[in-house]
Amino acid sequence: MRLYNTPARMAGPVGKNVRTSAHAILRCTAMGVLAAAITAPAASAQAQDDGFLGTIVLGESKREVQTQTAESLTVIDQEELEDRQAGTLAELIDTVPGVNLVNGATSSGSGITIRGYGANGTFGTDQKVLIQVDGATKGAEELYRVGTQLFTDPFLYKTVRVNRGTIGSFEFGSGVIGGVVRLETIDASDVTGGEVGFRVRQALEFTSNGDGLASSTTLAWQPTQQLEFLVNYTRRQLSTRTDGNGVAIAPNAGDINDPSWLVKFKYTFGNDNQHSISFSHTHTDQDQQDVPYDTFGVVNFGNVNRQIENDTFSLAYNYNPASDLIDFSIELVHVDELVFSEAIVGPNPLLDADNRYKTTTLRFKNTAIFTTGAIEHELRAGIEFTRRDRQDATAGSAPGGERDVVAIYVVDDMRIGNWTITPALRFEDQKMTASATAGGGRFDNSALMGGISARYEFNNGFAVFASAAYTENFPIIDDVQNAVLANRSEKSRTLEFGASYAGTDVFTGGDTLAVKVVAYDQSVWDVTSYRSFAPGGSTNRVDRQGLEIEASYALDSGWYADVAANFSTGDARLENGTVQDWRLNPQDDIR
Repeated sequence: MRLYNTPARMAGPVGKNVRTSAHAILRCTAMGVLAAAITAPAASAQAQDDGFLGTIVLGESKREVQTQTAESLTVIDQEELEDRQAGTLAELIDTVPGVNLVNGATSSGSGITIRGYGANGTFGTDQKVLIQVDGATKGAEELYRVGTQLFTDPFLYKTVRVNRGTIGSFEFGSGVIGGVVRLETIDASDVTGGEVGFRVRQALEFTSNGDGLASSTTLAWQPTQQLEFLVNYTRRQLSTRTDGNGVAIAPNAGDINDPSWLVKFKYTFGNDNQHSISFSHTHTDQDQQDVPYDTFGVVNFGNVNRQIENDTFSLAYNYNPASDLIDFSIELVHVDELVFSEAIVGPNPLLDADNRYKTTTLRFKNTAIFTTGAIEHELRAGIEFTRRDRQDATAGSAPGGERDVVAIYVVDDMRIGNWTITPALRFEDQKMTASATAGGGRFDNSALMGGISARYEFNNGFAVFASAAYTENFPIIDDVQNAVLANRSEKSRTLEFGASYAGTDVFTGGDTLAVKVVAYDQSVWDVTSYRSFAPGGSTNRVDRQGLEIEASYALDSGWYADVAANFSTGDARLENGTVQDWRLNPQDDIR
C-alpha cells in the first residue's frame, strides 16, 4: 500500500496541488493548475437569500472506486496520469487489480495481461485483451516475441479505462476474456478550460533511476467556443535502470529515445451545437539499434536493428439534438502498425521480419434514453465494419492475409427502482482470406455472444451485483495453415459476483469510504492459443477463479489511502485428460 499526503481540495474555482513522489518532476503550465472542487449543501446550514446552503469539503483519494456499476471497471483520470509518472502505459495500468505485466520497462516490450490472459512471454497477445485508442482497435495478433504493440506515450492521454472480464465488452469487440483497455487522447478544451484563447502547457519529467528525461509540449487554441485545435509533441529518453540491489534491468535492451505526437481538431455547429466533427492523429516512433530480438528478454535469439512506427487516425461525426432518443455518431478509424527488424549478423529467417498491420473500422452507433412503464432505459446499439490487412512477414516467418468483420451489438441499461439490469448481445461474422504465401484459402466464422448483469443498491450505500457472459475468440491468420484451427473458435464463459459500499462521514466528518469486491469464475474451452505450451498434449481447456478488491479512504485534510488487490488460481486440462496448474497464472498482489 502506498500512502500520500496532499493538500485539501479547496472549494472555489482555483487552487494548487503540490505533490512529491519517487521521481523528481517539474511541471510548468501557462494557465496554472486547476484543482477539483466538491461542493454539496450542508444539512445543518441555514438557507441564505439566494438559496445557497453552504459548502463542505470532502476527502478525495487518488482513484475513484467505481461502486456505481456491476462492471469490473477502473478509470484512471488526467490527474492520476500526471501523478503516477509512468514511463509506459503498461506501467500505468499495472496498478489496476487483475492487471500484470510481462516486462513493462519499455513500450516495445510491454506485455499486458488481465486476469491471466493477454501477453504470455511468447506472443505479444493471445487476442483475449482488447486495446482501443480513440475508438481504434490496436494489436498484432500472435506477433512473436515483440510485445503488445501498445507503442505510445502516456502524455498523450487524459483517460484510461480498464474493463476486466467479459461483461461490459460487447460494445467494443468479441473474444474479450481478459478485458478491455480504452484510451482517450487529450482535447484542446482540456487545456483551455473551454475558454476562447491560446494556451501552452509544458511538462518536464526527470527520473533518477536510468537518468530518464521526458518533455511534453501541448499547444491548444480555441478561436471560438465551437472550434478547437491541439498539437502535442512528446519525447521520452531513458537509459538502463537498476533494481533495488543495484543490478541492471535488461542492460542489453537498449536506451529509449522515443518521439510521439498528437494532432487533434473539433468543430461544433448547428442549432444548439447539435452537430460536431472531430479528427485525431497519434504517431509514435521507436528506433532501436543492436538490441535483442526477444523484447520480453527471455530467450537469446540474437540482436537486431528494430524500427517501429505506429499511426492511429480517428474521424468522427456526432449528432445530438434536443431529443433523448438520438445521440448518433459515425466513426472512421484506421491503425497502421509497422515493426521492422533486421538481423545484426547475416540474414536470418527468424530475425529478419517486417510485420505490418493495417486495420480500418467504420462504426455507426446511437444512444437512446426512454421509459417503458416503470423501467428507465439507456439503449446503446451499433453496427461496425472492419477490414484488417496483414502483410506476409519479410522472411516468411508469419503468414499474411485479410480479415473482414461485420458486427452488430445492443446493450440496454434498465433501471427499475433500486435495480439496474443490463442485457447485452453481439453478433459477429468474420471472413478470413489467407495470402498465397500462406497457402490461400477462405474461412468464414460467425457467433452470437452476450451476457447480463444485475445490480441492487440498498438505501445505505451498500450494493450487490452479479453477471454472466459468453463470448467467442475467432481464429486468426496464423491458424489458416491448420484446417482444424482455422474453423475453430475459442469459447468462454465468465461468472462474477460482488458487493460494494460508498459513503461519507463514515468514521469522522468529511471522510469518504469506497470498497468494491468482485469474485469471478472463468472457463475457456476449444483452446487454440496455447497449443504448443504443454508437453505431452495441447491445452484444451482453462478454468480460472479469482478475487479482486478495490478500496479508498480519504479525509478532508488531504490524507488518503488506496488499496488494489488480486488473488487468483487456475487449472489447465490437456487433450489427454491431464489436469495441471495453468502455467500462465499471474502472481497474487496487493498495493
